[in-house]
Amino acid sequence: MTEIFLDTANLKDIEELKRWGVIRGLTTNQKIFSLEKGINFEQHAKKILSMIDGPVSLEVPSNKIDDVIKDARKLAKLAKNVVVKVPMLPDGCGLEATKILESEGVKTNVTAMMSLSQAFLAASAGASYMSLFYGRIRDYSTQEHALDIVALTRQMIDDSGFKTKLIIGSLRNPGDVEQLIPCNPHIITIPPSILRQMPFHRRTVETLEEFDKAWEEFRKYEKK
Repeated sequence: MTEIFLDTANLKDIEELKRWGVIRGLTTNQKIFSLEKGINFEQHAKKILSMIDGPVSLEVPSNKIDDVIKDARKLAKLAKNVVVKVPMLPDGCGLEATKILESEGVKTNVTAMMSLSQAFLAASAGASYMSLFYGRIRDYSTQEHALDIVALTRQMIDDSGFKTKLIIGSLRNPGDVEQLIPCNPHIITIPPSILRQMPFHRRTVETLEEFDKAWEEFRKYEKK
């Protein structure tokens, strides 16, 4: 079953949307954190970690292996539910860092991936999670190609017996979620603005209004 993660660092959004009972984890990145003005990163991250029962991905902004490992170890100490985002760096050092961190018990999420081959490498390195950026893949190719990569990546994980869970991010609208569900990723991470739109369907609203009107008519002539 595909799980829903929330893609945000906003505490009000987390508090509100947690009440829906559908959130199983959370993802962040540097861009998301930059939207929260006037905060301390570590203090804010601790608040988020305390609010979410499931895994919370925090990103390492480094691009050198020693810095990636050092920063990841520091983040992992913040709470038990930390998952450290490690970038899929072009020289392969992100994979090396992933292997080292996972051997130390630090859960990783290899991120910013755009291809099946990158996903195969991340899973082979032992990553706990990996993030394909659906919207960005579609930007440079086609929707069909982007959906194929998602579906083939999930099939590759299942066929190969990898432990890695597939996270799909970079969503642009509620329609993206509908397109992705049949691909059966382990996780879809959804921004609050998109998640809030998903309960709405115009025909549902019209149907409920019809039912309410019928009920009002019934109550007028109900036997007392």
